[in-house]
Amino acid sequence: MAYPIVWQIEDIFFPLISAIGVPVNLVAIMILSRGKCGLSKCITHYLIGMAVADLLVVVFDAIMWITIPIYLPHSFVNLTLMCSLFSALGSAATVISVWFTVTFTFDRFVAICYERLKTKFCTKKTAATFLGTVTMLGCLESLPWYFIYEPRYIIDNIPWGCVQKSSYFNSPAWAAFQMINDILTPCVPFFLILLFNVLTVRRILVSSQIRRALRGQRSGERHKDVEVENRWKSIILLVSISASFVLLWVTKVVYNIYSRIRDIQFYDSYTDPCFITDRTAKMLQVLSSCTNTCIYAVSQSKFRKELKNAMTYPFKQVIKLWNMLKSLKHAN
Repeated sequence: MAYPIVWQIEDIFFPLISAIGVPVNLVAIMILSRGKCGLSKCITHYLIGMAVADLLVVVFDAIMWITIPIYLPHSFVNLTLMCSLFSALGSAATVISVWFTVTFTFDRFVAICYERLKTKFCTKKTAATFLGTVTMLGCLESLPWYFIYEPRYIIDNIPWGCVQKSSYFNSPAWAAFQMINDILTPCVPFFLILLFNVLTVRRILVSSQIRRALRGQRSGERHKDVEVENRWKSIILLVSISASFVLLWVTKVVYNIYSRIRDIQFYDSYTDPCFITDRTAKMLQVLSSCTNTCIYAVSQSKFRKELKNAMTYPFKQVIKLWNMLKSLKHAN
């Protein structure tokens, strides 16, 4: 049987996304942690949390669960204990990453639509509380994934490989867990993010019109309104992150709903459109863990400046060292 084309694509895609995702998210964490991007401490907290969660998705899902088993089939990650663990950790990282995006969107919704609550709700302490709570609940929700696997084969009394237990397909409890899991991630977050963004953008548009009317502006006049400009900068960042999430997760959401309606549990072949859609949705989902840094670079001028400084810093140090060595040589 010919090697399925979708697997050939995955064999290239996941190593590539692993090589890109780790440094990209590490750079984002480093730059945001310096606090020089002109963002509030609250927003910075959320963005760092999202970058850390995205990094963990790449590490546990793309690298440990997929890439290493493909290219190093006899490594420790293929022990039943380890692949079960990485399955649960990858699921937890994905759940946390998704819900961090929801909490960030909700924070911006409150900040823009309910200004009276902004000073109390949109704070560094509240952000830390939300991020910590989501992390704990995400780990608890993903814990059962550790127990769905059994060894594929046993060599010298050591269990290797992971294959789903037959009870996973026959047990009503597992079916209920799978359904709840699909609803909580990504269906509910997907629609919450859409809802909060629509309400936030609507609020921005209405308040901008009101401010222009109060300032007595006519359609042909142009006066700089710092408050409106700051709000639009905030909304550009929010909508960019949310739009990226929605576009890259929409295939997963639609397929989950479709597979539930059709009760799809098995595929007829590797050319089955449902199988190809499922694997494509997985690749797009992992890709979503590597896009935020690009969004920051495009939408935030100060982030671009810090990124440029970070990229040129090693070269500046090499030049500085070279000039120092030349000075010492001439001095001798």
